[in-house]
Amino acid sequence: MTKDLLGRHRDVLPDWLALYYQDPLEITHGEGRHVWDAEGNKYLDFFGGILTTMTAHALPEVTKAVSEQAGRINHSSTLYLNRPMVELAERVAQLSGIPDARVFFTTSGTEANDTALMLATTYRRSNQILAMRNSYHGRSFSTVGITGNRGWSPTSLSPLQTLYVHGGVRTRGPYADLNDAEFIAACVEDLKDLLGHVRPPAALIAEPVQGVGGFTSPPDGLYAAFREVLAERGVLWIADEVQTGWGRTGDHFWGWQAHAENGPPDILTFAKGIGNGMSIGGVVARAEIMNCLDSNSISTFGGTQITMAAGLANLTYLLEHDLQGNSRRVGGLLIERLRAVAAQHPGVREVRGRGLMIGIELVKPGTDEADPDTASAVLEAAREGGLLIGKGGGHNTSALRIAPPLSLTVAEAEEGAAILERALRSTQ
Repeated sequence: MTKDLLGRHRDVLPDWLALYYQDPLEITHGEGRHVWDAEGNKYLDFFGGILTTMTAHALPEVTKAVSEQAGRINHSSTLYLNRPMVELAERVAQLSGIPDARVFFTTSGTEANDTALMLATTYRRSNQILAMRNSYHGRSFSTVGITGNRGWSPTSLSPLQTLYVHGGVRTRGPYADLNDAEFIAACVEDLKDLLGHVRPPAALIAEPVQGVGGFTSPPDGLYAAFREVLAERGVLWIADEVQTGWGRTGDHFWGWQAHAENGPPDILTFAKGIGNGMSIGGVVARAEIMNCLDSNSISTFGGTQITMAAGLANLTYLLEHDLQGNSRRVGGLLIERLRAVAAQHPGVREVRGRGLMIGIELVKPGTDEADPDTASAVLEAAREGGLLIGKGGGHNTSALRIAPPLSLTVAEAEEGAAILERALRSTQ
């Protein structure tokens, strides 16, 4: 049945639509932190549909909210008042940390970042954008144009002029050998030098932890130092929290809070986990920025009632069950366990991460050279052992990506680490 579905997939869907595994997997259902495939095999899910199943599969509270809302009305568009949308916007605005916040809902992180770019360039009357090397911001024309990761950027054409900044990757590049304070100072000086050569850009967009790039991040405080330089020139800061938001990093509810010395971002984008699988994205910005558009706009599917019901139920569950705290506690244990595993494997260059957002960078043993073949082999071996993980990486890197639902238990973390240990050993 799966082979038949694969053939049909290839007949009607694009060649560039990536599939994991040599024998691709059809996931049919899930519960908690586990999923099952069409053949009845059970897997511990350490990737959550690319960080999207944030709380748990088939979470009863979300299922109930969606079912009840579907029995009333699914959708009406933003042309009509929408109580669930207003209620979720109120909660997101309060949680964002942005003063006088306004919230606009979209259907994806790509669309959220696209909207943020439109707001920033309109507000600042500039089409120049600063972005981080090794970044990923989506698959629309504008977000591909600013993505600093060649593997996910199929065209150099763009409606924007993009300038790329150092700092998103701590352990590679020209400043890797510096200590944290020196690293930040060097990146700030590079930013100042860059700004001296160009007209003031509209904004810097940055992921606090780079997702597709392999879960890399700068030292705490880098973006606060950048913000001080940018604010002097009126340049906005967009925090792309599509993967880092909602407590996934454990220490903070938002990734930007590790860089909060000079205040919150001007614009914050979110998606993925808030819907727990339902299609929700959004933008939060100060009112003066959000309201800068001088023409009509709506969203046909952004903020639709059924997705807002899911988001409200999911956010309530996350806060009431302190899943941010669970991410910090269980994620900390998992990182230490994986570092102990890595110490026995010559092909592991680094285990990094925060909370339940963990990257394992792989290299060819005895070198600093990326090893994507081994990353793919570990992915396959982990699946054979009953564990689903992701992979990523940017320029000259290859990494395994681990991002389970935030309700992960200590026992499940230990189980996953043991499977991953066996998978790594099988590739030696």
